[in-house]
Amino acid sequence: MPATAAAVGPISVPPSDTAAVAASFRAAVAGRQAFDVPYRHWLVENIFPAGVAAELAGLPFAVPQLGGISGKRELHNDQRSYFDAAAMARFPVMRAVAEALQSGEIVRLIHDAFEAPIDDTFLRLEYAQDCDGFWLEPHSDLGVKKFTCLIYLSDGPGHETLGTDIYWSKERHFGRSPFKQGAAMIFVPAANTWHGFEKRRIEGVRRSVILNYVTHEWRAREQLSFPEQPVRV
Repeated sequence: MPATAAAVGPISVPPSDTAAVAASFRAAVAGRQAFDVPYRHWLVENIFPAGVAAELAGLPFAVPQLGGISGKRELHNDQRSYFDAAAMARFPVMRAVAEALQSGEIVRLIHDAFEAPIDDTFLRLEYAQDCDGFWLEPHSDLGVKKFTCLIYLSDGPGHETLGTDIYWSKERHFGRSPFKQGAAMIFVPAANTWHGFEKRRIEGVRRSVILNYVTHEWRAREQLSFPEQPVRV
């Protein structure tokens, strides 16, 4: 795997400015690097303004306690955090991000740049926090998720080794995406988009944002940023 995506300089702006978040997202997509092996995916950098990424990385959400159990995020559903109504009211930076990604401009950009079938879907943003002992079995996201963007936030010691693991198949490992604050891995879920996280040492907390657009069949409506407002292309 390449060490980094195309270099796009960070946009320095107030951290809660929705327009600035959208501008940074546009610039990141414009500088995207595309890969066809082992499946079509993209790497980007500086997907959020530097101040936004740093503010998100420092949000005071409780870190899930694994209790020796891992492999699937849903094993700890009661401890997960989202860009939901309560969180967005509490933290303006979360609302700025959600509003940018809900906007018609960014929805159309994602649809066109990645050929993502996200018309009439819902924005789902998870604030993920992973501690030592965490791992994820390979999975594809195929189904109700129509777009996946894994956005990396933390920059602690050794975190450059904590990228998403990529697989040829559920059983065969391929490589790992770069992990850097503001960088992201993007793909449109398909039968072969296997990804996960091999168990390895995590010092501190690995923080990321999981961006999905999901269909009307998504049952956990409380996880959605705007559960009554599907996005339109």
